[in-house]
This record gives sequence, structure tokens and C-alpha cells, in this order.
Amino acid sequence: MKKYTIIVACGAGIATSTVVCERVEKLLKENNVNAEVVQCKISEVASRQEGADLIISTTILPTTYNIPSLIATSYITGIGMEALDKKILAHLK
Repeated sequence: MKKYTIIVACGAGIATSTVVCERVEKLLKENNVNAEVVQCKISEVASRQEGADLIISTTILPTTYNIPSLIATSYITGIGMEALDKKILAHLK
């Protein structure tokens, strides 16, 4: 089974990315997806994208990256969380 690497980023790499990390880790566990979730600042994403499979950000991404990216404001607002769950899983299967 492939092990995925998911980068979760927010402005400071502390507050909202922690909320998103917990939600993503729970989603992956419930769906038996083998993945490592890496939490960081948005400014670190470019240097960490090598070898990663997906970027999940709580803020607007400052550039384009070599791997797919999703904006995770749904996990912060509580609106559209199930749709975001499906998008994340679709990128990993």
C-alpha cells in the first residue's frame, strides 16, 4: 500500500493548520489511507513539496506548486466539510 505525504499549511503553521491536521488525520484513519500529515507555515510549502502528494492550505496559496493543492477553509468554517473530505480522498485513491 502506497504511503502518501500530505502537507497542511497555514500562515504561521500553528493555529488553523492544527485544526485541519486533526481533521485530515481522522479522515485518513477512517478511510484506511496510509499517509503522513506534515504541518508547516505557508512560506515553507515550496521547499517541502518534493515527495509530497497533496497540499492542504487554510489560506490563499502565494504561488502554484508541482503537486495538487486544496484550500481547507471548509474545515475552519464548518461549511462544506463533507465535500472537502471527498476531494481529499479523490486525490489519494
